[in-house]
Amino acid sequence: MSATSNLGLPYIDAGQAQKHVTHNEALRSLDTLVQLAVLDRDLSEPPESPAEGARWIVKAGASGAWSGHAGHVAAWQDGAWQFSVPVTGWVAYVADEEILVAWGGDSWNAVSAGEGGGDLSELQEVALLGIGTTADEINPLSARINNVLWAAKTVAEGGDGTLRYKMSKESEEKTLSLLFQDNFVGCAEIGLTGDDDFHFKVSPDGTNWLEAIRIDRANGKVAFPSTGVREALTANRTYYVRTDGSDSNTGLANTAGGAFLTPQKAWDAAVKLDLAGYSLTIQLGDGSYTGGLSMNIPPVGGNISVVGNTSTPGNVVLSKTGGNAIGLMCVAVVNLSGVKVSTSTSGNGIYCGVAGAQIKLGAGMQFGACANNHIYAENGGYVSCFSSYTINGAAQCHLQAQRTGGIDMFGQTVTLSGTPAFSTGFAYALALGRLIIGSITYSGGATGVRYFSGTNSVIDTSGGGASFFPGNAAGSAASGGLYL
Repeated sequence: MSATSNLGLPYIDAGQAQKHVTHNEALRSLDTLVQLAVLDRDLSEPPESPAEGARWIVKAGASGAWSGHAGHVAAWQDGAWQFSVPVTGWVAYVADEEILVAWGGDSWNAVSAGEGGGDLSELQEVALLGIGTTADEINPLSARINNVLWAAKTVAEGGDGTLRYKMSKESEEKTLSLLFQDNFVGCAEIGLTGDDDFHFKVSPDGTNWLEAIRIDRANGKVAFPSTGVREALTANRTYYVRTDGSDSNTGLANTAGGAFLTPQKAWDAAVKLDLAGYSLTIQLGDGSYTGGLSMNIPPVGGNISVVGNTSTPGNVVLSKTGGNAIGLMCVAVVNLSGVKVSTSTSGNGIYCGVAGAQIKLGAGMQFGACANNHIYAENGGYVSCFSSYTINGAAQCHLQAQRTGGIDMFGQTVTLSGTPAFSTGFAYALALGRLIIGSITYSGGATGVRYFSGTNSVIDTSGGGASFFPGNAAGSAASGGLYL
């Protein structure tokens, strides 16, 4: 062997004359290749006035003194060109590009460039990446820059000429969005926020959000929740209410991150819709809701059901201090089931107070203590019940109808627990009020006057007799009032 394997340094042979020539040749090679730094790798012909010791990587298509040396390291040493043939793994610093390149066997590639050369091509499983700033666990990819460019890889480059930006969330109730901030305070948000419809929202303070546009994923229909344009339903809908929910949620998922916090928010959201003949259910989760439910704005295009826990209605309590627990004051038909109602200071458990308003009581209702009446209908309002229910709290009256208001009940069992007291009377009708109460089985007892019918009102028990209603004092009729 006359030279070393890797750098090609010449050996001094035994008995060789002029050993210094071979030694100096080896030193020149070492001076060229150790701590290898080249000025350029983009020249295919020698520069006119090279400096002593200067080095280049010869570009393909070399000519002149460099002809036949493409890819070699060319060094100007002692007034002549010295060429070194690279071996796989040699590394050189390219001064004009400020990068390290390595010989891969047939070309010089940027260090870690991988197959095909070029710049860094793989960076896998990086936990934090900060560009111009420091990334952290909340924002593991962070950048403080002024411009970002995403460009499609062209067909000529091996791509397909298109560019799609893909993002994916775990499940429907999660959020996938673009959040726009001013000084790190949220101002606008677009995306899938809490469901799979497409939402456009704005905020004055980063906390309270107003939804401007919503596009239904199922049918592509556009709704404008904050304007007068109503979203038209194309299927039945349920709004969920939970004690761990939030009124800034959409109400469309039965989760803490999806459900509303209050029944009132669910009603307010429902009346902004065009029900288009479909049904809307407000599903109340177990717990106590102390704000009550005031239904003052009518729904459009259909009816609304408010449903609690029909198996254990005492688990879902709608209560109010100084007002009605549930009040219907608009032209609407509302189905109500599985709820316990109570009030304090003032207010009725259920109030229906305008002509054309109707509350239909379904399964599993319960009436707790109320400051005024359990059920009160007036001004043409109408309450009907054909399901059994429980009374376990006192009130002025259990049933009261005035001023053309009406209450109808037929064929169920009413269970009284704990002998509740009714200070005005169990059943009370005044000023053209109407109570049609027939074939009722009362279980348990109560204290107070059984009934009163006055000023041309009617209480019709279908022949139930004077002792039909619970109480421990006789009822009466006066001023044209009828008791049948």
